[in-house]
Amino acid sequence: MTDLSQAIAQLVDSLSTLSPIPHQLSVCFSWPEEVDPIEWLDAQPIYPKFYWQTRDGREEVMALGQVKTFTDPAAAENVLSTNQRIWGGRSFDGRTARNQRCLQSFFFLPQIEVARQDDTWTLTVNLGGDLLKTQAALSKVTMAHPTLSPPECHILSTEHSPSFPDWSAMIDRALTHIEQTDLQKVVLARKTSLSLDRPVSAAQLLKASRDQNRANFHFMLALDEKHCFVGSTPERLFNRHGQDLSTEALAGTIGRGKSAEDDLALAKWLLNDSKNVYENRLVVDDISSRLASHCQTLTIEKTPHLVRLRKVQHLKRAIDASLNKGVSSATLLDTLQPTAAIAGLPREDAVAFIVENEPFARGWYSGSVGYLSAECSEFCVAIRSALMMGDSLQLFAGAGIVPGSVAESEWKELDRKMSTLLSLLTPIPDSTLEKRAG
Repeated sequence: MTDLSQAIAQLVDSLSTLSPIPHQLSVCFSWPEEVDPIEWLDAQPIYPKFYWQTRDGREEVMALGQVKTFTDPAAAENVLSTNQRIWGGRSFDGRTARNQRCLQSFFFLPQIEVARQDDTWTLTVNLGGDLLKTQAALSKVTMAHPTLSPPECHILSTEHSPSFPDWSAMIDRALTHIEQTDLQKVVLARKTSLSLDRPVSAAQLLKASRDQNRANFHFMLALDEKHCFVGSTPERLFNRHGQDLSTEALAGTIGRGKSAEDDLALAKWLLNDSKNVYENRLVVDDISSRLASHCQTLTIEKTPHLVRLRKVQHLKRAIDASLNKGVSSATLLDTLQPTAAIAGLPREDAVAFIVENEPFARGWYSGSVGYLSAECSEFCVAIRSALMMGDSLQLFAGAGIVPGSVAESEWKELDRKMSTLLSLLTPIPDSTLEKRAG
């Protein structure tokens, strides 16, 4: 079976004899079992780079370099050829008055796409007008894959935005707003900024999270070496194959128990807690009402079921639809983002409250990340995520505020959600420090 270096050589040879030039070339190859894909991706000197693994683990993709970039997913969708995929996402508040620095959307058609579907690996190159650029990109691919150490560090300082007193005041304002206006729910977030005693790479954190946080989408978007957005999220925005659409309402949260008995008690409480069930129903109602004009049929799971993750448990209801002809994936992004699970309900009122009251711009947090293609598209909701910049790291988490919410309980929920990634940062063992000192 062809290995990756041989597959690259085959494509390079093909490029010199192409006439006419196709949009894309692909070749199957065998991935070496001893190589971790995240370590391989981290070693590549080509940007932008993107990592994606689906929640069921069946698909894994590494995208490198750019043939074209897009800030409008609709424009990108219109120029895609068969089997081409553009990767990237949409931020929550990019290019708004409060966040001019963050892009509203960033998508790229990669020069190189390395993809696994179940056990089958494929190397694909997307071709533009300049084949020399494609050859140059392929020549930069390295077979080196230095082993990534666990994300070991000491946290020098932690800063919450908002602080707990400000969080409590913000919750009070939200509850008053819900009582006095049409606002039914608002999802309020916290940014926790960590200063570390040494740099931790996004790939280190991503690898540790992929290994420990099962049943999540795992993603990394690196525009350059110094700025990476990474996350492990349980929430799908949508999966679309032709006219078949799958989405979900993931809302309502409790922690995991210290024992199996404790865990079961917490699960039973969550399934029967009126506040959490109500919060989930609001998300279902929002999604179904937004999809109604775009689909022929809509099927909603009757009652929530439990999703058990490493640190938390959620309520989830599946939503499936048969789309009307002509509904694009870009339209679905506009329709579904942001959902009531990460903004609130009604959407416009909730977003306005967030903009007026949250003390930071969300940027990519609670946006969407994934891919678009003519045949199928899939996006996850960018929660349980972090923005990484050398020895500083920003973690994000949000909590849905509805009647009955209590500031202290919601703050603890933020801690539980952030622990998905924060718990992966482990103190440096004393023996390691002694060796470095010696």
